[in-house]
Amino acid sequence: MAKKYQHLFFDLDHTLWDFAKNSEQALIELYHSYAWESILNLPVDTFLTSYYQKNDEMWELYRAHKIDKATLRHRRFAETFAIFNYQHDDKVANFEKDYIHLAPRKTVLFPGCIEMLNILQEHFNMHIITNGFEETQHIKLEKSGLSPFFDKIVTSDRIGVNKPEAKIFLEAMRLAGATRKESLMIGDNLVADILGARNVGLDQVYFNPEKNKHQEKVSFEISNLVDLPALLL
Repeated sequence: MAKKYQHLFFDLDHTLWDFAKNSEQALIELYHSYAWESILNLPVDTFLTSYYQKNDEMWELYRAHKIDKATLRHRRFAETFAIFNYQHDDKVANFEKDYIHLAPRKTVLFPGCIEMLNILQEHFNMHIITNGFEETQHIKLEKSGLSPFFDKIVTSDRIGVNKPEAKIFLEAMRLAGATRKESLMIGDNLVADILGARNVGLDQVYFNPEKNKHQEKVSFEISNLVDLPALLL
């Protein structure tokens, strides 16, 4: 393909930064350091299953503007521990604070991420559009070595809306000085990244590492990040 785009907009979590693995590492490390297994008489895997379900519920409420950031962070842990009849607020609050500190400092990236970015940075202006909290996302980018690759970092926390709402894509393009025709969105979420970008006239690359079947019409699809340069150059 002849080079068509000038600006590449990447999602961060689950696209470049491996949220699932980094979160799991942090939770397991803290679970053991707090000795929860003996306190709760509960293996870490059982705790994680309940936490992930509760965390997803809280994020759905946050995206729907039904709770704020502080409530999300508090309730996802407090309500998980309550499932197992543990409601000591101070200890749970400290666990939450330690997780918020530790998790974004984990550095697992998807395979081929740095190799891909090294190639593309010679040819494109690259930016981040992420549904996440401002300070947390910047820590992830810095600690994992991703920061130098990107010009504009646009978070939903700062803009005030989440993908797939049009405002965050339009504001990202404005900040980058980019037009729709010269811009491309790369992300793992068919609704937030792909439909959100398509609805404002952006081409998209659906990053689908699990090769999940779907019915959406996407501009491009890859299952490995190292395939992206060949697609664009």
